Amino acid sequence: MSHTLGLTQANSTHSPKISFAAKEIGVTEWKGDILVVGVTEKDLTKDSSTSKFLNPILNKLDTHLSGLLTEVTSEEDFTGKPGQSIVLRLPGLASKRVGLIGLGQSVSSPAAFQSFGEAVGVTTKASQSSTVAIVLASPESVADESKLSSASAIASGIVLGLFEDGRYKSESKKPALKSVDIIGFGTGPELEKKLKYAEDVSYGVIFGRELTNSPANVLTPAVLAEEAAKLASTYSDVFTANILNEEQCKELKMGSYLAVAEASANRPHFIHLVYKPSSGSVKTKLALVGKGLTFDSGGYNIKTGPGCSIELMKFDMGGSAAVLGAAKAIGEIKPPGVEVHFIVAACENMISGTGMRPGDVITASNGKTIEVNNTDAEGRLTLADALVYACNQGVDKIVDLATLTGACVIALGTSIAGIYTPSDELAKEVIAASEKSGEKLWRMPLEDSYWEMMKSGVADMVNTGGRAGGSITAALFLKQFVSEKVQWMHIDMAGPVWNDKKKSGTGFGVATLVEWVQTNSSS
Repeated sequence: MSHTLGLTQANSTHSPKISFAAKEIGVTEWKGDILVVGVTEKDLTKDSSTSKFLNPILNKLDTHLSGLLTEVTSEEDFTGKPGQSIVLRLPGLASKRVGLIGLGQSVSSPAAFQSFGEAVGVTTKASQSSTVAIVLASPESVADESKLSSASAIASGIVLGLFEDGRYKSESKKPALKSVDIIGFGTGPELEKKLKYAEDVSYGVIFGRELTNSPANVLTPAVLAEEAAKLASTYSDVFTANILNEEQCKELKMGSYLAVAEASANRPHFIHLVYKPSSGSVKTKLALVGKGLTFDSGGYNIKTGPGCSIELMKFDMGGSAAVLGAAKAIGEIKPPGVEVHFIVAACENMISGTGMRPGDVITASNGKTIEVNNTDAEGRLTLADALVYACNQGVDKIVDLATLTGACVIALGTSIAGIYTPSDELAKEVIAASEKSGEKLWRMPLEDSYWEMMKSGVADMVNTGGRAGGSITAALFLKQFVSEKVQWMHIDMAGPVWNDKKKSGTGFGVATLVEWVQTNSSS
C-alpha cells in the first residue's frame, strides 16, 4: 500500500517568509500598505470640549486625516474592545491605510500581545497588504523589561494569524504579507534576535499544525518518518536521524508498540532524531517523546457513538507533531550545551484478522507484561516502549506529549493540557517555559493509590482502569516504563491539540518545548 490512497497529494504552499524589523519612526512618516494601531478602551477618550483624542498618537493621526478618526470611532461604535477592528483607506498619510485594533482595557501578557498579532494578521489578509507597520497608541504602557517579549509575541501572532492550511484545497490564496515594522518597542541586535527566535518558533508551530491537519490517507507512519528524516537532512549540521523498521523494533523487544501496529497495512516506523550542537560540550541530555498514532480507529474497541470523534483521529499524532515542530525550530535556533532526542513510535491503530484483541497479554521492552482490556487505550502502549527506549539513551530528563485521554478533556476543557510528574523541579521548569510561550498547562496529581485499579489477574497490569480518574491512571501506567533515575513529565494534550472553531490543529506544545530546551541550554 503506498501513501497515495485516494490519489490525494498535498499542494505545496511555500509562502514567502515575512521579514520583521524593529524601528523608531514617526507614525505619520511611515510609508507602506497599512499602519495598524493597537488601542485600549482608555486610548479612545476624547476631550469633552474639543472632542479631540487625548491620546497624542491618535490625535496626531487624526489631525493628518482632518478629524476622520474621531468621526469613525464615534459612529462605528468602535470602543477598543478586544477583537474589534476598523480599517480605513484614505489620503493624508504616508501609509495607504490605517487600521485600529481593539486591545480591551489593557494589554500586558505575552498571550494578549500574541492575540493582537493574530488580529493584525487577519486584518492584513483582508486588504492583501504586503507591508505593515504596528504601533501601540500608548507605547509607554509597555515596561522596558517586557518590550522584548511583547514585540516577539506580536511577531508570533502575525505568523500564526496568517496561517491557513490550503494544501488540500484545489484553490488557495497565498498570503501577500512580506514585511512588518514594529514601531515603539526599541531597536537593536537584542530585539532583532528575539524577533528571529519568535519567527523560528512560529514556523515550528505551523509545521506542527500541518502535520496534525494532514489526513491519515496522506500522513501514514512511513510519511511521518520521512518528514522526520527530511528535517534531519535540512539541519544536517546538528541533526542525525535513525528510523527503525519493524524488524529492528522486534530485536529491541518492543512488544507493546508492535501489538498496536499489528492490524494495519501501513507498517510502523520508530523515529529517533538526535540534536547535538556542532561545537562545545553538552551539559544536559533531554528527550522529547511524542505519541504518533497517525490514525486511531480504537481497534476492536472501535470508537462509536456521539462524541467519539473518530473522524478527527488524524490528530492522534498531535504529540509527535509537537515534538517534530520543536525539532524544526531547534534546528534553526541551535541552542548550545544541550543534546536532545526526539522520539516517536509511529503507527496506526486499525482492525484486521491479525490485530490485537481485548484480553491479549503483551510484553513491553522492559519485560513488563500488560493485559489489554481495551484496544482503544493504545497510545500508552506505544509510549511504553518509546519511554523505555528514551531512558536507554542516557538522558537526564524526559517530557512526553500525547493526545492520551478523553478524561483529561473532561477535567480541563479544550484549552488546557494536564501535566503529570513526580518531580517538582521539572514541573517548575516546564511551567515557567509555558508562561513564556502562553500555552496553558495545569499540574495534576499522580495519585499512587489509584494504581490498584490497574492490577491484572494474569499480567503485571491492565492498560486501562475504568472511568474514574482516567487521565491519572494513564499517567501512572506510563510511569511503569520510566527509569527512577530520570526526571520525567507526561503532558496530556488531548484538549488543546485541536481548534474546533478553526477546524485546524493548533501546534500546541511546540512553543513550550522549545522554550524548555532553551532553559536547559547554556545560552
